[in-house]
Amino acid sequence: MRSDKLPPIPHGDRRDRVLARLEDGSMLLPAAPVRFRNNDSEYRYRPDSELLYLTGWDAPGCIALLRGFADKDRFVLFVPERDAEQELWTGPLREPEEVGKLLGADRVFSAGDFAGKAPGLLAGGDGIHYRLGTSDVCDRVVREALQNGRRLRARTGAGPSMVADPGVILDPMRLRKHPAEIVRMREAARISVAAFGEALGHVREGVGEWEVEAALEAGFRGRGANGPAFATIVAAGANACTLHYSANSSRIGAGDLVLIDAGAEFDFYAADITRTVPASGKLGGARREVYEVVRDAHRAAVAACTPGGTLDAVHQAAVEKIAAGLVAIGVLDGTMDEVVEKRSYRPFFPHRTSHWLGLDTHDAGPYRNRDGPVKLEPGMVFTVEPGLYFAPGSGPGLPEQEGTGIRLEDDVLVTPEGSEVLTGGLPVDPGLLGEVMVS
Repeated sequence: MRSDKLPPIPHGDRRDRVLARLEDGSMLLPAAPVRFRNNDSEYRYRPDSELLYLTGWDAPGCIALLRGFADKDRFVLFVPERDAEQELWTGPLREPEEVGKLLGADRVFSAGDFAGKAPGLLAGGDGIHYRLGTSDVCDRVVREALQNGRRLRARTGAGPSMVADPGVILDPMRLRKHPAEIVRMREAARISVAAFGEALGHVREGVGEWEVEAALEAGFRGRGANGPAFATIVAAGANACTLHYSANSSRIGAGDLVLIDAGAEFDFYAADITRTVPASGKLGGARREVYEVVRDAHRAAVAACTPGGTLDAVHQAAVEKIAAGLVAIGVLDGTMDEVVEKRSYRPFFPHRTSHWLGLDTHDAGPYRNRDGPVKLEPGMVFTVEPGLYFAPGSGPGLPEQEGTGIRLEDDVLVTPEGSEVLTGGLPVDPGLLGEVMVS
């Protein structure tokens, strides 16, 4: 899908909602800094998700200020000035006035004027929503504004007196995706499924994990994605027992299972898929039994993804199938209820089943609030990813299982009627997945 065909993101509506929530406060959001791999060699730039969410700004150097207390200039931008010498290296910039018009700002200043002008712009509010430690210049300005605020309050009764996390306002907003965001997430999922389908054909004895990684990421970029949404995991054999393994430096052995965890980022929205496949193309014996336990847990967890449900309930559905399966295949003794109560499954299933998904792979949003677990609503998107891991020396009781890690992960959208598996085009059934490997 071409980016010029995408429906627009309602940044202005989002800012209006934030301004209403701020009341007499303000919110300060700096752009993410440029990161360096070494010396002057830069990593590819990834914008700050909160600034992107409210403005659409996707380049370095900008600072956005929202002023809920103000009658005018409620959305102020500080934008880098043009610099012909710098642009020779990093590419052309827009004029600040053009940026302000494009993003709908009420007032635009040069980024170089921030330290001088921001304290006065913050002075009329009673609190500043800002994440300390994200920007040295913003940290200094916030400290100055708080010091000034103490003096102002003594004489006028007004002035900033506290700093709050922007996530208090933004995180709940980001839980429910706008239809324009869902379009982008569908495309990220489509690209990821297609790239997985190609890359699985590379999984065989003697192939380097890095070669499968390269095939996947070429598939992402070749279909219009920004690139991978996170560090791609291709973990053969016992490497799969390291949950965030990302070295991708081993060769695939003849008897290995290969766990692949990856996802494309499209227009800054993430997909996240995991599949586990045998290098030989055939899955049998004790390892097939383990796979089927994980598959059954995956199915039960997806079935629990309904409006009004919770991610706790999704996790519980997976845990019960995992517990019953571990008893059935002889890894644990007792009943399913006993295994769940004692949490004796935890050495083999140590992580939660789900995380929110969106602009970030582990997206912003609370899992619990004062009323308990957050209720699932249409528009929420999250992963479902049960797994079982038998690290060498873990002693599961069956030697064939040691050094085996199996995880199955899909991306789920809650709908008014139930849920939709956005990545469901890639099968989890071992027989169908084997067909994908050889197609």
